[in-house]
This record gives sequence, structure tokens and C-alpha cells, in this order.
Amino acid sequence: MSNAFEFPFREPIVVLIGPTAVGKTALSIDIAREFGFEIISVDSMQVYRYMDIGTAKITREEMKGVEHHLIDVVDPDEPFDAGTYEIRAIEAIRNIHTKKKKILVTGGTGLYLNALINGLAPKLPTFPSIRKELVTELNSFGHDVLHEQLSLIDRNSAKRIHKNDSHRLVRALEIFRGTGKKWSALIEEHKRQNTKRFPNILIIGLTRDRTGLYKRIDQRSRIMLENGFESEVRGLLDRGYEENCKSMQSIGYSHMTRFIKGDLSRNEMFEQLTRDTRRYAKRQYTWFNKIKEVQWLETSDSGIAKTMIRDFL
Repeated sequence: MSNAFEFPFREPIVVLIGPTAVGKTALSIDIAREFGFEIISVDSMQVYRYMDIGTAKITREEMKGVEHHLIDVVDPDEPFDAGTYEIRAIEAIRNIHTKKKKILVTGGTGLYLNALINGLAPKLPTFPSIRKELVTELNSFGHDVLHEQLSLIDRNSAKRIHKNDSHRLVRALEIFRGTGKKWSALIEEHKRQNTKRFPNILIIGLTRDRTGLYKRIDQRSRIMLENGFESEVRGLLDRGYEENCKSMQSIGYSHMTRFIKGDLSRNEMFEQLTRDTRRYAKRQYTWFNKIKEVQWLETSDSGIAKTMIRDFL
């Protein structure tokens, strides 16, 4: 990826992130119009066509003329993952840069943002025969013995992997025996190669107190139902996008599908939808807190955000 795109990309990029329902959309449009940005969405669900209400997808009217990228780019049954996002987002950056416009990346999917900023770790080869030997050793000698082996050859991986985590324990030993290199060293090498992808980047995180955020999540869920979410999901099912589609297994769509099929009452569906959305918001914070460069602001601090962007640019 990096060779094709000629990293490092030295033009300024602004990133606006935050949990679901925190208020990113309105502020992103305000910022984009004031400073002349085009927006690249970093949202794992808004890439899907026909999935509008349940994803709180920005409408054409709400965009107010601001060009958006990576919204409505695939059908609900098409494969799309962090690797696909990385490729498409880089294409969008190239496109915007060619037009000499400024770039604002905004959304709430931390995995996709990490794929863009740091790149995905390359897939390491597998060694089936070595893995088979290691599984036999694990069954014969136990976790403690294999974890001790790992400690002797790759102390950092041993610290990271619990001795009872059979899959990762075997994988770490498999990589060392197959390549002669430590798994931890390969991870660090990847990080070093990608730390300067975007040396001129400002990352602003939007937050608000948890009580207020959870109230907004509950309110958004009610508005979704009032605005025809059930009809949207019925339409998707009628198109043939069944519940085994990855997109249909997401928050909201899975809950409504279960209600339509009679597995949940309407009250149960709503309670589980809001509960799982709140849990998702917590996971989003966990992702974002791994990004050292994030500068957190309360949603009400829009003026400060604009000042930061103005100074940055």
C-alpha cells in the first residue's frame, strides 16, 4: 500500500472522531463549510447502500453541499472490511488532493481509522505442519510448558499472551519456528514502517458525559423507530439480504430482524437495541483511547475545535 501511495503524505489531514450519537455529523458539516473540507467517512455501516435509518446516515440535505466519500459504496451483501476501507480511503484522499481540497476524516469506527492511519499488519504465512506439531505438544505437555518456551524465545509476546490462550500461544510459536522471527518483533517492525504515514495530522475526539450520551442514544433509537426503521429492514429482507449477511448482523438491523421474525417483542427489541448501542459506545472509547494523538473536546466546545483547526492549517 505505502509504495503505491507514496507515503508519507505531508498535506494536512483533520480527523474528527467520537462515539455514536455524540454529535459528530453536525459539527463536521459546520467545520467542512467553514474551512473548505471534503469529508471521508470512517464508518463501517454507512458504506452500505439501502441502510440509512439504522445507521443514522447523513442525508443529502444535511450535507449542505459538502462532498462526502465512502458512503453508499457497496451493497449489503458485498464483502467489506478494514483492508477494503484502507484501499478505498486512500483512493479518496488521492482524489481530494488532486482537486486541491482539504481533507476531513470523520466517524466512529476505530478499526477502520487505525487501518488508514497505521496500515494493517501484513498477513504472516501459516505453517500447517508446525501448527499440528505444536497442538500435539500442547495436548501432551500443557499450556505452562509451551508458555515457558515462548518466554525463552519471545518474552514480549509471552507477556502479551495469557498462557491459557491456546490459539495465540500456538500461533506465536508457529511464527517463530516457521520464520525464525519473533511475532512481537514483526509487529514492532510494522509499526515503525507506518508511523509516518500522515505526519501532518490533527485528531480531535468529541465526547460528552456518559449520562447525556446514553440519553442521546435512547432518543436516537426512538427516532429511528418513528422514522420507519422497521420498513427499512423489511425492505432489505424483501431484497434478499437475509440475517446471515454481515451487514444485517450489526446493531439495530439484527434486533429489528429478530423482531420481524417474531423472536423478540417490540419492547424487548428496543431495550436490547439501546443496551447494545450503549455497550458499543463504550467499545468505541476503548478503541479511541489507544490513539495517543487524540485531543479530546466536549461536544459543546465547537469554537475551540475550530480554533485548533485554524491554527493547525
